[in-house]
Amino acid sequence: MRTRSGSLYSSGCEFAVAVGQKRKRASLGQSAVAGECSGGGRRKRLAGGPDYLDELPDDLVLSVLSKLAASASAPSDLLSVHLTCKRLNGLGRHDMVFAKASPASLAVKAATWSETAQRFLKRCADAGNLEACYILGMIRFYCLGSRSGGAALLARAAVGGHAAALYSLAVIQFNGSGGAKSDRDLRAGAALCARAAALGHVDALRELGHCLQDGYGVRRDPAEGRRLLVAANARELTLALAAAASHRTFPALPLGAGCPLLSDFGWSLPEAEPHAANLFMVDWWASNRGHAVAKTSAAEATGDSDGDAAELRLCSHVRCGRRETRRHEFRRCSVCGAANYCSRACQALDWKRAHKAQCVPMDRWLLAGGEAQ
Repeated sequence: MRTRSGSLYSSGCEFAVAVGQKRKRASLGQSAVAGECSGGGRRKRLAGGPDYLDELPDDLVLSVLSKLAASASAPSDLLSVHLTCKRLNGLGRHDMVFAKASPASLAVKAATWSETAQRFLKRCADAGNLEACYILGMIRFYCLGSRSGGAALLARAAVGGHAAALYSLAVIQFNGSGGAKSDRDLRAGAALCARAAALGHVDALRELGHCLQDGYGVRRDPAEGRRLLVAANARELTLALAAAASHRTFPALPLGAGCPLLSDFGWSLPEAEPHAANLFMVDWWASNRGHAVAKTSAAEATGDSDGDAAELRLCSHVRCGRRETRRHEFRRCSVCGAANYCSRACQALDWKRAHKAQCVPMDRWLLAGGEAQ
């Protein structure tokens, strides 16, 4: 067979150069063909050649996809797998993959919330992902107004040993959230808080310490309560040092302060990043969409007018995001009466963080208002 340049190919790997060709060109052609025949060169995959992915067993591909899901840094990492090919799209929808989805891949944003995002979290929760159960449970309970569905998801996560879910259920029991004031169960809240504290949850340790100091839901024991508060500070310090060792970045505080409670012991550390569920709730209530949903759900649940539904207040700790499910549900600051807190832990954090400089006794601002008139 003769090419356009005049080269003549014989059978096998033999190569001949036609008369009149330059020596340099002939030597280049010989080396290229020799490399192709010996297999030392880089070969391009021929169209219609073997697909080595199809030769891998499903169990091995599922194991790889599960590790990818566990290390995913965003939901788009899992989506890109589904867009690769038909086989990965099918195996990527296996329950094993959704059960291993990392917390970062489940951190949906309030600005991009949609039915698709809710179905994704629901699929992960049905597969047994405790983090997805917790995030979707908090969104449904506090943001979407689905109290029973949200509480069921939180309970499922709590049964699996999710510390944040145990603490959230304790807050619900302390406040009687989703029901009447008579539905509060202080002893159940303290028991859930103790379970979360045993798992190392910092806010649960702090909440249980204040409960023991005040005798709230448990027998009063100031010494044990103080010990738990110190343990909460020590745990907080450990987490801050571990985060600094892993080169994690923290957002700056508005007042330029360090970690609120560690400052009592002479430390000034950056505040830890809030949980993805708390960040979602904060952004949700900051949007007009969140207020519209809250007004509708509150009016349907309580039968109140739009004005009464609008009086439901957020926890004054800016990184909490919880909102009242009925009027006057949260505790108020006993000094100024202007700040509302879902828990003692949020009150203690916000006191050192911002409220200490803002709190003014009620009689003073009433007197100031009378003088202004």
